[in-house]
Amino acid sequence: MHEGHRDRMRQKFLQDGLDSFESHEALEMLLYYAIPRKDTNEIAHRLIQEFGSLSAVFDAPIDTLMRMGKISERTAILIKMIPQLSRMYLENKHKYSNKLLSDDIIGDLLTHKFVGRTNETVILLLMDGKRKQLFCGVVSEGSLSGAEIYIRRIVELSMRYNASLAVIAHNHPSGIALPSKEDLIATASVRDALALIGVKLIDHIIVADDDYVSLRQSDFEDMVRGGSLF
Repeated sequence: MHEGHRDRMRQKFLQDGLDSFESHEALEMLLYYAIPRKDTNEIAHRLIQEFGSLSAVFDAPIDTLMRMGKISERTAILIKMIPQLSRMYLENKHKYSNKLLSDDIIGDLLTHKFVGRTNETVILLLMDGKRKQLFCGVVSEGSLSGAEIYIRRIVELSMRYNASLAVIAHNHPSGIALPSKEDLIATASVRDALALIGVKLIDHIIVADDDYVSLRQSDFEDMVRGGSLF
C-alpha cells in the first residue's frame, strides 16, 4: 500500500512539481529518501503539528527533531540539510564576485547569506573602491539571542584583502529587522576602527527572515555619540 502511494506521489511531483503539494506532502516525500519502509505521511504530519509549520521543522535543532518527531539522527540530518542547501543554491545562483555591488544587490546578497541560520550570525562584506566584492563571509556566530562583533577580526580581514569599503550584517533569528541600542553602539565602534586603517563602513544590514533593514538607507541616527552613523 505504501509503495503504491509513494509511486503516485512521485508521479505527482514529476507532473506538477511541489506547487501542487501541501506542506506535509512535501515533507512526506522528502522523508522517503531517509525512511524507506515506514509511513512517512504520519511522521510528516507529526513534525508539522509539533513545530507549527514546515519552515519551523527545517529550523529546529537536530536533537529536538529526533526527540519530538521520533525520528533517527540520519533523518534529522536530511531535514536540516534543506535550508542550508537552499542558502548554497541562492549564493551559487546569484554570484556577485564579478559585479559592482549596488545597494540593492548588497541587500539581496547578504539576505541570502542568512537562509537557514537559526543562531545570530555576523557577516562581513568587503569591497574595493569601485564596489567589487573582495570577501563576504561569517566572522562570528553566537546563539539564538546574540553574537559578538569581533572588531579585531573585521580589521584584520579588511587589511588582508586591502579593502576600501565594508558592510557588516547580522540577523535577528527570533525578532524583527530593527536595530537595538547595542546594534548602534557596535556599528559606531566598527566604523571608528575601520576608519583608522582607511576603510569606510558604508552600511550595517539587519536581517530577519527574508526581510532586511539598512541602517544607512533608513537614516538611523547614532543615538550613542550623536550625528550620523555613516
